[in-house]
Amino acid sequence: MAPTGSALRRALRRARDGVPLDAVEAAVLMTARGDDLVDLSASAARVRDAGLRSAGRPGVITYSPKVFIPLSRLCRDRCHYCTFATVPHRLPAPYLSLDEVIGIAREGAAAGCAEALFTLGDRPEERWPAARQWLDSHGYDSTLGYLRAAAIAVLEETGLLPHLNPGVLSWQELARLKPVAPSMGMMLETTATRLWSTPGGPHYGSPDKEPARRLRVLEDAGRLSVPFTTGLLLGIGETYLERAETLFAIRAVARRYGGIQEVIVQNFRAKDDTAMRDAPDVGAEELAAAAAVARLVLGPSPRLQAPPNLVDPDECALLLAAGIDDWGGVSPVTPDHVNPERPWPALAALTAVTAAAGFTLRPRLTAYPPYLDEPWLDPRLRPHVAALSGPDGLLRAGAAAVGRPWQEPDGGLADSGRVDLQAAIDVAGRRGDRRADFASVYGDWDVLRAQVSAAGTGADGVIGTGARAVPGDAVPGDPAEAVPGGTAAPGGAASGGDLLAAATAAAPPRLDGEMRAALRHAADDPAGISDADALVLFGAAGPALEALCRLADDLRRDAVGDDVTYVVNRNINFTNVCYTGCRFCAFAQRRGDADAYTLSQQEVGTRAEAAWAAGATEICMQGGIHPDLPGTAYFDLAREIKNRVPGIHLHAYSPMEVVNGVTRTGLSIRDWLTAAREAGVDSVPGTAAEILDDDVRWVLTKGKLPASAWVEIITTAHQVGLRSSATMMYGHVDTPAHWVAHLRLLRRIQESTGGFTEFVALPFVHHSSPIYLAGVARPGPTVQENRAVHAMARLLLHGAIDNIQCSWVKLGPDGCEQVLRGGVNDVGGTLMEETISRMAGSQHGSARSVAELEALARAAGRPARQRTTTYGPVPAERLAAARQDVGAGTRSDGRPDARIPARGAGAAVDLPPGGAGAVRRALPIVS
Repeated sequence: MAPTGSALRRALRRARDGVPLDAVEAAVLMTARGDDLVDLSASAARVRDAGLRSAGRPGVITYSPKVFIPLSRLCRDRCHYCTFATVPHRLPAPYLSLDEVIGIAREGAAAGCAEALFTLGDRPEERWPAARQWLDSHGYDSTLGYLRAAAIAVLEETGLLPHLNPGVLSWQELARLKPVAPSMGMMLETTATRLWSTPGGPHYGSPDKEPARRLRVLEDAGRLSVPFTTGLLLGIGETYLERAETLFAIRAVARRYGGIQEVIVQNFRAKDDTAMRDAPDVGAEELAAAAAVARLVLGPSPRLQAPPNLVDPDECALLLAAGIDDWGGVSPVTPDHVNPERPWPALAALTAVTAAAGFTLRPRLTAYPPYLDEPWLDPRLRPHVAALSGPDGLLRAGAAAVGRPWQEPDGGLADSGRVDLQAAIDVAGRRGDRRADFASVYGDWDVLRAQVSAAGTGADGVIGTGARAVPGDAVPGDPAEAVPGGTAAPGGAASGGDLLAAATAAAPPRLDGEMRAALRHAADDPAGISDADALVLFGAAGPALEALCRLADDLRRDAVGDDVTYVVNRNINFTNVCYTGCRFCAFAQRRGDADAYTLSQQEVGTRAEAAWAAGATEICMQGGIHPDLPGTAYFDLAREIKNRVPGIHLHAYSPMEVVNGVTRTGLSIRDWLTAAREAGVDSVPGTAAEILDDDVRWVLTKGKLPASAWVEIITTAHQVGLRSSATMMYGHVDTPAHWVAHLRLLRRIQESTGGFTEFVALPFVHHSSPIYLAGVARPGPTVQENRAVHAMARLLLHGAIDNIQCSWVKLGPDGCEQVLRGGVNDVGGTLMEETISRMAGSQHGSARSVAELEALARAAGRPARQRTTTYGPVPAERLAAARQDVGAGTRSDGRPDARIPARGAGAAVDLPPGGAGAVRRALPIVS
């Protein structure tokens, strides 16, 4: 139904006044024609001009001089309007050869081009055997693997900058391609699902055209800081409202991640030999109205493009008036292979029509100026981009594309920045409460706050169980007075009835019926309780919480005995320079920030030697995702440590680091993990898990790997013989329902692989966490939640993961003592240097001596036992080395000397009395 005249007038007035539009108003404005279109265009042009002034190039319209490289015209999709995709027998080969690709690129470089636009069909090998056979015969695992190789060849042989349009990509595939292209793209086209799902629709039978899948690509590109081009296709059967909804969907992604560098408003052109050959073309005024609305909806920042070859020359002025500021790629060499019937306009003609509208036409690079630096641009592309870009980030006058090596930055890892942070953090603290790019690197905080608030979690919503724990209920007045519950049945195993009796003996008869039933079910079958029972138990407080913890502790005793275990280890975080954009992480810094540092390979080896001298059996090594990290760095660091200290166990590289290594080397996950093991890695940390639910993960982090990738990496690690820990970080924007699902998933993995050595519960440390400082997350878990999470981990993982570990760094002595009475059997390691939690504001120090860890066990009434990483016995020589200074190095107050290895072999930092190394009665984490 056409909008009424009054509705259009009202919408035009709101556009003139700069009032934000809703989708219905935007749809109404798309019907503007004649004088109404002139009015609408004037409003859009004002927004465009403001954006150009803000970008530092007022009055400048851009275009990209490019060559069009149709790497493959085969596709698994069946779009009813497309003539680009064809069938194998109509092609000389399924793919262009590398020689053909380089030949096209060289011709473009000679003609002054700067961009190599790679266009190809989605995953042709999944539909066409000829494509699969070609890839196999040429040694490529996939079309995307060949695309990566072709992009590198163009960079090295010609210097043109690749822009990749391979269709729908996964997060991992985007990460794999980012190092070879300054930008990528994929048209969203439409969010109208009916055009994909309804038989006879233009996208019916095309799996990659599902709007939800395509939106996910846009989001993943934003998470990975990939400069991205997208847009909408007009005239394929969508309504005006559906066009408007597509624009609002693009805007939402642009605001959330900042990675949408340009939006194309493209008009459908009917083509012979297609199912839609009789569909009407979109007229120039209709296209201009859509462009004007796009500008008003998207605002001044994204560049707005309309292809000049899809309109007649005299219609280009309409598009300029409607608020576009870019003509897209224009080639002096190759045709538009998607619209071959529409030749590119001559550059002189395009310059003239642009000048007639009062603008200057200038060439640009494939990525726009704001996207030519970290985190958007991979360092391996920096020389190629620098050779072509001018001071304003556009194509430099007279610049000529010349092939350059695609290689790692020179120099590798070198000591830089605050390399003594592991010691200084306990003495001088951090130099700033947040990194310098706080306002931009994490995405739009306002959008994130609204998202979390709408979900009912985080700072403004439901807090864990729905209410704060009552301190008197959650924490016994004196933990030492807590009564261990349960009487073991003969043989040391407690029966279900005995466990229930022990668990409820101290509880008053007025326990809630639902809670009593959940406790009874847990006593009978701890791991088999329903999700509903688990949620009830996560909410336990007062006597019910005491009953739950006693039940968990009886299960602990049955599974692993009474020993409280620990490992003598050293953390080595070799860099904190990182641009991943994890919103909870206070450790990550930009390279120029005051607290940023990177350790050289030699320094890492020296610290490993110092740890061995102090009795360590393990090095736990992780680092930030430094943009200059060479692809071989992870292997080089592992070899350095094993060359220096062959007998030490190397527990190294989180799943996020594995993804980074895979991306940089081009290896598969399995091959990379196998190479890491051969280099000296003995096990991997199960960190980077946070909460294994993407709805939560994409709030906690902008760019970290999705849950499915974490699962794939961990299970593959187990399969190649690398065991791992399992972790869960809780108490931020999550709920108990997420905890239940997370623990269930870990159990399923363990039942499949048997590779987890332990589960580590990690309370969120909020003090300096960006997501807390921005008012999104709540200030960590309550005491009740800490106790319930550790106890419930024991229940839900019973029979699968025997070892439940607490984090003394995050909980402190009192918190550890509480959970040691509620299912926990391990207190982690000495660490020697812990900077990640300390940078977030943990108040419990960065190191613990053997004596101090054993004191934690004694405080809980339990014996202590040193262990290896895999919970085996420790050689006598290592036991002696870890205790060599005990007795000789005591303070005047009788407490053990907390001297720890620091920078350099044999060096040490003497912590102040009552400081980080001391066991003190610190306040537990409370909100």
